Amino acid sequence: MKTRYLGMSLLITTLVAASSCKKFDEINTNPLAASADQVQVDYFINNSIISTQMDPHIAERVFVLYWKTAGRQQMGGGISSGGYDDGWSSDYYNGYIASWLNAANSAIQVGNEQVTKGTSKLYTKNLIQVARIWRAYLMSELSDNFGPIPINSFQGTNPEFASVKDVYYHLLDELKDASSKLDMAVVNPDVVKKQDPAFGYDYNKWRRYANSLRLRLAMRLSEVDAAKAKTAFEEAAAGELLLTSDQMFKVAEKGGWDALTGVMSREWNAQIMSAAYRNTTYNLGGITTASQVSADKTAAVKPDNYIGMRLQDHFTMKTNDPFAGYWLDGLPNKVDPRALKTFIIPGDVANANFNSYPSWDNTAKTTTQTLTNGTTAIKTIDAKNTWNAYTSGDWGVPGSRNNVRAFNGTMPRLSNEFRTSASSRIFFANWETYFLLAEGAVRGWATPMSAKAAYEAGVKANLDHWGVGATSTAYLASTEFNNNGTSASWDHVAEPPASRTMNYVDGYTNAAGTAQILYPVNTIYKNGTVKNDQLTKIITQKFIAQTPWLPLETWSDHRRLGLPFFENPAVENPLVNLPNLTSANFMTNSVKNFPQRLRYPSGLKNSNAKGYAQAVGFLAGEDAVLTPLWWAKK
Repeated sequence: MKTRYLGMSLLITTLVAASSCKKFDEINTNPLAASADQVQVDYFINNSIISTQMDPHIAERVFVLYWKTAGRQQMGGGISSGGYDDGWSSDYYNGYIASWLNAANSAIQVGNEQVTKGTSKLYTKNLIQVARIWRAYLMSELSDNFGPIPINSFQGTNPEFASVKDVYYHLLDELKDASSKLDMAVVNPDVVKKQDPAFGYDYNKWRRYANSLRLRLAMRLSEVDAAKAKTAFEEAAAGELLLTSDQMFKVAEKGGWDALTGVMSREWNAQIMSAAYRNTTYNLGGITTASQVSADKTAAVKPDNYIGMRLQDHFTMKTNDPFAGYWLDGLPNKVDPRALKTFIIPGDVANANFNSYPSWDNTAKTTTQTLTNGTTAIKTIDAKNTWNAYTSGDWGVPGSRNNVRAFNGTMPRLSNEFRTSASSRIFFANWETYFLLAEGAVRGWATPMSAKAAYEAGVKANLDHWGVGATSTAYLASTEFNNNGTSASWDHVAEPPASRTMNYVDGYTNAAGTAQILYPVNTIYKNGTVKNDQLTKIITQKFIAQTPWLPLETWSDHRRLGLPFFENPAVENPLVNLPNLTSANFMTNSVKNFPQRLRYPSGLKNSNAKGYAQAVGFLAGEDAVLTPLWWAKK
């Protein structure tokens, strides 16, 4: 077990990483006898980038069940209620240490040796800088999950751990230095270009990516180290940035079972819409649902201010989800134009993007389920052409009598576009650069464009990506509030009222009624006093835009700012892993109600007791899911 955490020798690393690239036919020697001079640096970079896509075993557990759930890009329990799995965390951590970071480090080490010996290629120095940029991303991802990590590793001994602050300072310096050393005049042979699955070794794009990544990492420090964040952000913002769709860092997926298989491709998880996503996109932008759906669905579109059927005995009321206790028996009158493309309406089997997983049964296409009194069915609900989402947590008795809320075919499900390994995994998109610039400008930092211009450019870039760019003018002019009390218009900063009057139908008697539906009080952000300021708008749009490609970023934004509003898990019964959340305070948000990190794998303590002790010491808290990282809200 101990060797899994030790730095491996260069020779072994060379053979493992290079052989995985299947390019040894270009070396006129026995691959097993290849020396560091013969192995090409681009093989290591290729191996590292591709391996980081995560094979299905790791992707299902980390990308889907950890990140997408914690980042509220899908409904799920587990980590959203404070849980974790040591096996999942171990596989992910070991993948980084033994393969992904190892290969990036080997690229740098081999490249530097070749330069020193005079055996390098004309492009080797540039490849070293590319490897450093990529390694910075890898280290940031590892740190954003666990916290303190080693800065210097793979030296043949157990590494020393560094604080998150030191890690981030190191990464910002690395990105600045590496990007400055890229030589734009270098021309690569085609055989080398093919080894870069993201940019084809277009060094201008690598520089843009490095600068935009610096924006991301600098902004991560905004709440705890504003001076450092500002300086690093402004330096990066003054350089060339990732601003257009053809500059996005993305890697094409392919079918099968390897690292390039789509991260959202496994059939076991329906990846249904979360309540947080429903609340964020509901009514936002003022675009009517009728204008977005086919003619056969327009009859299902409900009037403005209709919340649905009240079923308080079958839907948990112990959560601060503003729609708690209601089932929308149709489609909302207005919804963000990306929502219906990201998640497909239940029963919409004629839609080319309807996903019917799991393939071994018909549950995805079955939209009818029942509510019971504990023994027998008392109401049948057909979820076809409806738009609902539910909270995680413990639903107690209401959940035990509700066969609708967690059934595969009754909830909006992730588009088939992301399930078949025929798309691309996006690591950094142009819209994120714009949203980071908008946030920097709001904070008063020097940026190349105004906050409003950057915000609107980010929204337009993402709408364009989804093919709904024609709605951008009307969308960005809308002053209508979503379920969180936030609007799309940059200049509209009026706060919503405390509540709004909505119509409903009693699900048991069919009697019509009205109710005052509260806009949620997000007590994590500005003590709940603000719902519609410009920072909230930026993060709201960033959350929607990053779904479903970048769940780690939506989780990180929420940890950093408490934005956008995430509802508390239901607490019909006590949640063992969320002791702060009770039936007496479920209407109040707290950072103690949301996951903050992954626990270190159990093997680390056994293999590197000194390093583990260092890491936990730097955490300034327990090695626990609820311990906030240095840059997160406390």
